[in-house]
Amino acid sequence: MSLKEKLNPDKLPKHVAIIMDGNGRWARKKGVARVLGHRSGVTPVREVVEASGELGIQYLTLYAFSTENWGRPVEEVKALMGLLVATVKNETARLVKNNVRLHTIGDVGMLPESIRKEIDHLIEKTKNNTGLNLVLALSYSSRWEILKAVRAIMDEASAGKIKSEDLTQEIFGNYLETKNIPDPELLIRTSGEQRISNFLLYQIAYAELYFTPKLWPDFRKEDYYAALLEFQNRERRFGKTSEQL
Repeated sequence: MSLKEKLNPDKLPKHVAIIMDGNGRWARKKGVARVLGHRSGVTPVREVVEASGELGIQYLTLYAFSTENWGRPVEEVKALMGLLVATVKNETARLVKNNVRLHTIGDVGMLPESIRKEIDHLIEKTKNNTGLNLVLALSYSSRWEILKAVRAIMDEASAGKIKSEDLTQEIFGNYLETKNIPDPELLIRTSGEQRISNFLLYQIAYAELYFTPKLWPDFRKEDYYAALLEFQNRERRFGKTSEQL
């Protein structure tokens, strides 16, 4: 029996975020070039997107490329950018067919123009879709996002548009890349590493964290269902006691 059948459809998270880690180690274990590990990471993306849509999950955020990733070897970055363009082109028809709407967060202006055009085209193509919201974190880091928000607030304060005493968590959230997107309730990281890597630090304040030893290219729907089942079996107290729930 698939783990999918054990899931309670009424207790699924509205928003799942994933740190897709382990492509390089997968390639090293196989004795192939790192770029082949990244290419093999496309299949689990497709499976998780499909599974999320089938289950009715509203938001899925994938950490595709961090600001720190720009520091990788030039050839690897070029290969990643090329793979990103190819993947966007290849997946356009599938995303439209499956009613998936694409969004991006991050310093997208740093991406090559050819990639920005392809992404903008796909965002426009899917803007009227009403199913899963797929959020790609591209050239993203949480510290960059928070600093950008603080600078914007300081500029508006200097212009007399906002007062410090008026600033609330809700208002601060409107300056983040994720405004109008609910906070993740579940954060999954593959590859066995147990850290957040500068990803959605503000937004995951109360997210459940799930770490799996599976390398990302080996991650499949059953692994995803296992993470969701673990989420459903946890007690989420939000600072309260068990007796108060």
